[in-house]
Amino acid sequence: MQPRNMSMSGVVDLAAVKAAGEARQKAQQARAEAAREGGPAAAPQATVIDVGEAGFEQEVLQRSAQVPVVIDFWAEWCEPCKQLSPVLERLAAEYAGRFVLAKIDVEANQMLFQQFGVQGIPAVFAVVGGQALPLFQGAAPEAQIRQVLDQLIQVAEERFGIVGGAAGPVPEGEEAAAPAVPEDPALAAAHQALDAGDLGGAIQAYRNVLSDDPANTEAKLGLAQAELLQRVEGADQQAVRKAAADDPADVDAQIAAADLDLVGGHVEDSFGRLVETVRRTVGDERERARLRLLELFEVIGPDDPRVTKARGALARVLF
Repeated sequence: MQPRNMSMSGVVDLAAVKAAGEARQKAQQARAEAAREGGPAAAPQATVIDVGEAGFEQEVLQRSAQVPVVIDFWAEWCEPCKQLSPVLERLAAEYAGRFVLAKIDVEANQMLFQQFGVQGIPAVFAVVGGQALPLFQGAAPEAQIRQVLDQLIQVAEERFGIVGGAAGPVPEGEEAAAPAVPEDPALAAAHQALDAGDLGGAIQAYRNVLSDDPANTEAKLGLAQAELLQRVEGADQQAVRKAAADDPADVDAQIAAADLDLVGGHVEDSFGRLVETVRRTVGDERERARLRLLELFEVIGPDDPRVTKARGALARVLF
């Protein structure tokens, strides 16, 4: 199967994004302290690691705040996996720490297999800054894998300020990656507020960024996430879901349940619920459901295929 277009905005778990932000902050503090002491910024680390459910948060989510993590879902019985895995391992060594390859045996880690929505193996995903995205499925040609990896690294640097390379020296004859462009202080303050759980402060900070730069994609994503987390904070999930199940015509109940669906990682359920609500309502109620759906599209990102699919469904019920 050909590699699919990547979207760095496909959120699997907003809690993971927050955890990764905390890890990023700690890593930055550690690097700053090491620099003050004249020591190395980070200890060398392996380019290929085996990961299970127990170590996933530390080995993948937290690590992704410092370097892109590429996940190879494989199994011993999978013949295409035996073709793909050696290529990925060789490229991980060649790229010299600009990404880390995490190998996950699906037979031993069924929960991770299900959480990522893997349809078949081999399947390759990436996690950057706590955000997960699909890369490709099947034993793709090496040239196309390189293109996907190069794009992943570029997006990690430009959008997240994450520059790998701690795993070893850059290959001979190749220049080291340039340091990331310093982050906008206003945007950094917004991220810090979100990481600290100050949702009100994060929302205002992201709005301040957008007032000066309305097209700032990262600020739009951060604002949408912060507003969603604020809406579900302290919600009685059981009561919200019961209200939605008891009265499908209650627009407020459906909107609240859709928020919970998205935070829980059930993206398609969230979108489908609101599309159906738009279909069965009229006037102001339809408009409220439509606008909330558009807000949730911002959380996931316009390039995500689930958003594209839901936009098509929305258009069909509207027109």
